[in-house]
Amino acid sequence: MDIVVIMKQTFDTEAKIVLDGDGKIDGTGVNLVINPYDEFAIEEALKLKERFGGEATVVCMGGERAQEAIRTALAMGCDKAVRIDDPALADADEWVIAETLAKAVSAMPYDVILGGRIAVDDGAGQAPIRVAEALGVPSVGSILQLEIEEDTATVTRETDGGTERIEVKLPAVFTAQKGLNEPRYPSMMGIMKAKKKEIAVKSLADIGFGDAPAPKTKIVEFSLPNPRAGGKTIPGEPADAARELARLLRDEMKVI
Repeated sequence: MDIVVIMKQTFDTEAKIVLDGDGKIDGTGVNLVINPYDEFAIEEALKLKERFGGEATVVCMGGERAQEAIRTALAMGCDKAVRIDDPALADADEWVIAETLAKAVSAMPYDVILGGRIAVDDGAGQAPIRVAEALGVPSVGSILQLEIEEDTATVTRETDGGTERIEVKLPAVFTAQKGLNEPRYPSMMGIMKAKKKEIAVKSLADIGFGDAPAPKTKIVEFSLPNPRAGGKTIPGEPADAARELARLLRDEMKVI
């Protein structure tokens, strides 16, 4: 079985976000990690490989710093990786990202494509589903269980207030939700082997784009939330305090 994992490198969820003088996010000194939801996708790919044989390939967009996250995925047990790096991707939006990933994946053999349900840095959750659309294959998001028999996958996915079971024909794209599995830690042997595994670095031209796809959206501005104000005590009798609270909620906080 040929399995592809779409992976993204993100800020550590404990990182403090700081804006530089140009109003852009400053990544200096910030620890970068595998997007946590993508770790579930990697683990599920490894479980499928252990059951059915074959190879698990990681595909990631990013610069030189993405090598660290890719090496971690290889140390966990993935067989090889493709890193797409091109200056034209500096301002890529979700559409450009998906088109680029789909173009790279289309040149590979694949039965199952896995990705995280959402990226913790931007919360978009679009790339894997858009890749499925670009490739013309079915997709199922937020899966909690994946069972495969021959060319059919039966999945349990999370819905609002419950779950549902869906059958799809392979090849297909699935996005992993927390609860699908428990990602393994890289072993020392895995870390040593990862140093010898292939990471193919490709430009847009290498994957078949004559011209870089143009973004359909543009980030105009980043801003940090206002600091949280301290609490306020309303003195007085209960009836008077309730009236004052209602006034504050209506006139100052504008929530009622």
